[in-house]
Formats: sequence, C-alpha cells, structure tokens
Amino acid sequence: MTTNGRAWLSPYGCELLRDELDRLLLIHRADTGPEDDTDAWARRRWRERRIRHLQELLLTADIGNAPPDDGVVEAGMVLTVRFGDAPDDETFLLADGDVPASANVEVYSSASPIGSALLGAREGESRLCRLPGDRTLSVTVRRVRPYGRPMSPTD
Repeated sequence: MTTNGRAWLSPYGCELLRDELDRLLLIHRADTGPEDDTDAWARRRWRERRIRHLQELLLTADIGNAPPDDGVVEAGMVLTVRFGDAPDDETFLLADGDVPASANVEVYSSASPIGSALLGAREGESRLCRLPGDRTLSVTVRRVRPYGRPMSPTD
C-alpha cells in the first residue's frame, strides 16, 4: 500500500488488469453452463470474485503516481536489496496486485513476506523477513527510488 492506504499500480500493470477484467467479463457473460455442474459452478464463482476484486482495485488504486523520493520503502518504489550474505544485490519493484510494471523489472507484492518486512525501512536498514517454515532471512535495503525515476550510474 502507499502511504495514503491505496494500492499502487504501474500504468502497464493497470493496463494488464483492465485487459484481464475485460476478458473475464466476456467469458462470464457468455457462460450459460448448467448450474448442476460442480466444476462449472466453482469456476463461475471464482470469476465473480476475481471480477469484483479487479473492479475494486482499478477504482481505488493509485496508478503510476510516484511516491516521494525520500529513501523510505513503500509501494511504487524500486528497491535494491541484499539478501542475507548473498554476494550480489537484487533489484525489484514493490507494487500491489502482483502486477508487472514492465518486462525488465521483477515485481514483489507489498503483501509478500519480503514486501511487508521492508515497508517503512530506510536505505541502509536491515530487516528480518519471516519465511514459510518458520525461517527468517535478513534483508538489507541498499537503494530506494520511485518507479520511473532513472537510476544513476552510482545506483
């Protein structure tokens, strides 16, 4: 979530969600299958829930507005982090809805274990991330930049 409590989506991610919503609505409207088919009924209910979720997300999301460049981790930021004792840094966009921003940046959800552990962290800060199986992983924030802001060569 962004600081205003709204989900953050990149413009590209928003476009993908709108395309998915359009496709699901077409399928849903055309679905006149028998109600006594348990699998068909379950697929129809799943589609209805997904359609409602996408509609709500698209109506309320903060789309493409860059968060402030203040070095604080929040949705809409591109993070460079180091996991544990790994020799290399990893870079990803922290965004909501597991929606890709572009083909050249990985996306982590702010609701994921890593995303939720890093929310509010500052550059240079390390946080412990709880992983499945009751394991933990140290994650150090190396750089924080708003999505869409070019990284300088020193970033």
